[in-house]
Amino acid sequence: MPHISARDGTRLYYEEAGQGTPIVFVHEYAGDWRTWEPQMRYFSRAHRCVTFSQRGYPPSDVPTDGAKYGQDIARDDVIALMDALNIDKAHIVGHSMGASTALHVGIHHPQRCLSVTAASCGYGSSPDMNFVEQGRAASRETAKMFETVDFPTAAARYADGATRQTHKYKDPRGFAEFAKMLAEHSPVGHALTMRELQAKRPSLWEMEAQLKAFAPPLLIIVGDEDDWCLDPSIFLKRTVPTAGLLVIPRSGHTITSEEPAAFNAALADLISASEAGRWMSHRAPVKQN
Repeated sequence: MPHISARDGTRLYYEEAGQGTPIVFVHEYAGDWRTWEPQMRYFSRAHRCVTFSQRGYPPSDVPTDGAKYGQDIARDDVIALMDALNIDKAHIVGHSMGASTALHVGIHHPQRCLSVTAASCGYGSSPDMNFVEQGRAASRETAKMFETVDFPTAAARYADGATRQTHKYKDPRGFAEFAKMLAEHSPVGHALTMRELQAKRPSLWEMEAQLKAFAPPLLIIVGDEDDWCLDPSIFLKRTVPTAGLLVIPRSGHTITSEEPAAFNAALADLISASEAGRWMSHRAPVKQN
């Protein structure tokens, strides 16, 4: 099984397919390397596509030390993966937790990004810090659930969240596959990822100054039933100078597999436009003095 070593020695499992301009896919909290199969099959026809399981998600290593988890570490793991695979620049595509990581890659390593996609991004973010703290407390409670409730029960409870109901009723077969994959994860990895990354990462509003200076082309995708991520996605659109926003109707949080055709079409447009230097072509060029 192919693995690379992160900077602290943690082994990360990855798979790749295709040839061409690289695309690196970064999964959500409830996903793993398999989450991106609809995208791997589509984009590997013309691109070198890489998907991986983040630390805490088998078959990647599951560190038991909470200090080995966090937003900066997740960001650095993406760069370590690219370095190990000799990828200088790539389209970085993230979903939910992975979307936050993709943004941090774009902020701190813009020279490594051909573009960035942030799908279903911003859970727990708000201009109201009281709301943010409530979200962080809820994340800590979720971590506790994964530590104290038998994992199949905890995984089923998490899979059946409010913003995943459109997937459940629209595509029962796809939702069942999603829930089955989630139930195969590690309770230790889930608890530590939730407590050390999700519950501690900065709100998007806390990152406003960095986002205003965001340089790579940015595509934001969100489902209109994804209540926790709608306002953060609009905030990103209004704040990031290179941002474009797609709202997919009648859709929830698990957007990459709930509506793969719409997701893939939007991502294909971003890749084509950014590689042609035309992502911002809808705006008048800035006049030089």
